[in-house]
Amino acid sequence: MASIKKHIPNAITCGNLFSGCVAVTMAFCGEFKLALLFIVIGAVFDFFDGLVARILGVSSPMGVEMDSLADDVTFGFAPAAVVFVYMRGLSYPSFLDGVAEYIPYLAFLIAVFSALRLAKFNIDKRQTSSFIGLPTPANALFWVSLVGGCGSWIQENLYYAWLLIIGLIFLFSYLLVAEIPMFSLKFKRLAWRANKIRYIFLLSILPMFVLGLSSAVLIISWYVILSVIRSLRR
Repeated sequence: MASIKKHIPNAITCGNLFSGCVAVTMAFCGEFKLALLFIVIGAVFDFFDGLVARILGVSSPMGVEMDSLADDVTFGFAPAAVVFVYMRGLSYPSFLDGVAEYIPYLAFLIAVFSALRLAKFNIDKRQTSSFIGLPTPANALFWVSLVGGCGSWIQENLYYAWLLIIGLIFLFSYLLVAEIPMFSLKFKRLAWRANKIRYIFLLSILPMFVLGLSSAVLIISWYVILSVIRSLRR
């Protein structure tokens, strides 16, 4: 029984990795909403693998390594694939004719910096109750929501859509590894004073959900802004 128990968290992590692989496939097929669905499913597996490991008392170095690998596929490579496919469909100005076909490959910086973020998290002992840098699931949700919910509008209404996407790639790649403290949504107690930033965030995002799929773009952006304001005030 003990030998079976120690493999349960790793099996859940494999569910995350499997979901990430399906999300990547959906991305390359242009099925961005399905890619988002499997990223969310992967996030559910990612939540429960650590929780189950703690409950069963079977945390292991192998589990940590598997978790990082699965997370980079689900929250790094999958959103990078979504952005890559989307950028291949954008219009580029004539002066970029010689390099336009290579520009979409910048999307894979999302996967690279997600891997750096995950490696940093594994060795950084400061991130027990909060985060340093943007968490990879939040970054993934931002990108897939942006493309799946706002992609058509951006492509049709912004002449420099390609420049906006490139700028966001560099910005969010930086945010993944930046030394910016970002709050978590874990409540150790319910008192207002200890959780003021969490309550403000949760209450303020409620109206954003009316936007449907694109709501994650505003929610993640607001999360980053609140975290930066909180960090500057401290």
